[in-house]
Amino acid sequence: MSAQSTPMAEWSTRATERRLAFQKHVAYPVIMHAVMIAVVIIVLLPLIFAFVLSTQSSADWRIVGNIMPGSNAVENYTIAWERASLGRLMFNTTVVAVSVAVGKIILSMMAAFALVYFRIRGGILILGLIMLTHLLPLPVRIVPTYQLLSSFGWIDTFQGLAVPFFASATGVLLFQQFFRTLTTDLADASRVDGAGPMTFLFRILIPVSRTNIGALFLIEFTYMWNQYLWPLLVANSVQTRQVQIGIKQLIATDATVEWGVLMAGVVTTIIPPLVVLLVLQRSLMAGLSGESEDVR
Repeated sequence: MSAQSTPMAEWSTRATERRLAFQKHVAYPVIMHAVMIAVVIIVLLPLIFAFVLSTQSSADWRIVGNIMPGSNAVENYTIAWERASLGRLMFNTTVVAVSVAVGKIILSMMAAFALVYFRIRGGILILGLIMLTHLLPLPVRIVPTYQLLSSFGWIDTFQGLAVPFFASATGVLLFQQFFRTLTTDLADASRVDGAGPMTFLFRILIPVSRTNIGALFLIEFTYMWNQYLWPLLVANSVQTRQVQIGIKQLIATDATVEWGVLMAGVVTTIIPPLVVLLVLQRSLMAGLSGESEDVR
């Protein structure tokens, strides 16, 4: 009886192993890839529809259920570019977005460097007060900020658009947590070699923080590129107007909205942050996962 049951037990064990292997190496990956593809399609569907709409004429987009690209792409993009002065507005927005991203990186890194590598009394309290600024979003402090900039004469200027966003509690926390993960031997070794604090910062900390710098730059650049409320109040001329305000100008208030032209403008303004994302995507993933550059 036992001799007969042994082959049956072995066959049952092998069948179970094959079933588990099929589930692990075939069924599970197929299901996960199908789910991810479905999620990507759902996320990209509005962008795809905007691009298709940007190629259609007025007669095309009036047809219900028409999701085929049209032949009006060149005309729509040309009209959107000229009507909203997108070239000038995209230049203005790039200047402000890059200035804010660089300013936040510098201030955040300097603050985190001071909190981690200097013995500051009440350092934890200072960090807590910095994080409390998250409780005061821009709409809450917009009136006093506007009054302060008006007293400086910074309304309708690039510095008025950029300087109020230089402080970043998120950036301070990001660099502070990253610096704490570094071994103390780096600071000790640089001190033994006679390097001062600023030499240690520029020659050691900044090189190993490149992924975090890239991640923060991408986040802040995209954040400033999509700003609407503050530029609406501060930028009053074409010389400083931001691209999101220009998109609003493509919507005529006294006529039918030309959806093809409007979507052409929207798709055009997506290109700069998309390029920055493609260039810095590895830095974003590495920075958010806590990876750093090798110290050599």
